[in-house]
Amino acid sequence: MKPFPRIHDLYVGRVVFTTILLVWAVLIGLDLMLGFVGEFSDIGRGNYGMTTAIAYMAYTVPRRLYELFPYAAVVGSLMALGQLAASSELTALRALGLSRRRLSVAVAGALAVLTLLMVFSGETAGPWGERRSNALKTTAKSKDMIVARYSGLWAREGDVILNANGGEERDNGTDRWLELRDVRLYEFAGDGRLKSLALVKVAEHRPGGWLLRDVTRTNFQAKSVTQTKVPEERWASKLDAVALTAGTDKPRYLAAGELRKAIAYRQRNDLDASEFEAIYWGRWFYPLNILALCLAAVPFAFGTLRSGGMGKRLFIGIVFSLGFWLLQQQCVRLAQVYHFDYRIAYLLPTLVMLTVSFFFFRRRSG
Repeated sequence: MKPFPRIHDLYVGRVVFTTILLVWAVLIGLDLMLGFVGEFSDIGRGNYGMTTAIAYMAYTVPRRLYELFPYAAVVGSLMALGQLAASSELTALRALGLSRRRLSVAVAGALAVLTLLMVFSGETAGPWGERRSNALKTTAKSKDMIVARYSGLWAREGDVILNANGGEERDNGTDRWLELRDVRLYEFAGDGRLKSLALVKVAEHRPGGWLLRDVTRTNFQAKSVTQTKVPEERWASKLDAVALTAGTDKPRYLAAGELRKAIAYRQRNDLDASEFEAIYWGRWFYPLNILALCLAAVPFAFGTLRSGGMGKRLFIGIVFSLGFWLLQQQCVRLAQVYHFDYRIAYLLPTLVMLTVSFFFFRRRSG
């Protein structure tokens, strides 16, 4: 009798897996259509035409898939189990000895495969696609992509404040580095006095640090001012491309490693890192949130969904998804206002969903 539960686990998992993919496809299709309509206002600017807009939308697909997956997971799981319940297949499976807990494990197994795929995509394809899409759109709309992306860039590293009029990321096939042009480095003393000002024609960020080219440095002493010029100068700074681009890219479009570096940079320079911390811990709780959300909705498939149609399943799925999202957003905002640990803010809604799941499982079993 042991092989049968395995067969039924695979059957339930396959139904859930297929239904989630169908719901996911519908959601991503609607999202892409609405996003593409929003691009109509930019079509015609510079070289940004219809073909470029389609390519831009294609690059954003990984990020959209990542963001929409939680909603597709809960709605798809409910629809799949509701379909099995309506056709009395769940009743038959229960008669064969499969418990509600075992069926939930089958659902969790199907979700785990897709969740792991999304976690990997959110750290690789998602950020890469966003950079490519932004670069493509900016290049097409403006003849000078560098100025469009990095114009008026400001950053701080310790007692030094950097300002660059333009810059770009370069890649020769083997190495990749950040190059800034028309850079000013303002160095301040401990008492707030301007200690020196360096005018740099080109600043390159290499693996070993910064290489400054064509440097004119003015040093301000108490009663005198001196000026020196050097063709090259090394700048030992922890400021890197991630810290600079984090100021121009949206935090939610950065990978977890980049978010961690951006947080460290801001904390090192006494800057506000709350927005980056909120997104960073959200990435870690992403798989747990999906599992808790779906398990909290699964008990409905064993009771009320048996007599309800697709509309009822969609309604319950949407209510659970939006309710969970609103609860989590409120907890995160409270963490930002009252400065408590973001891990607590993300864990509380998850515990609420798991408590709801446990309550309804007990109720259905009674």
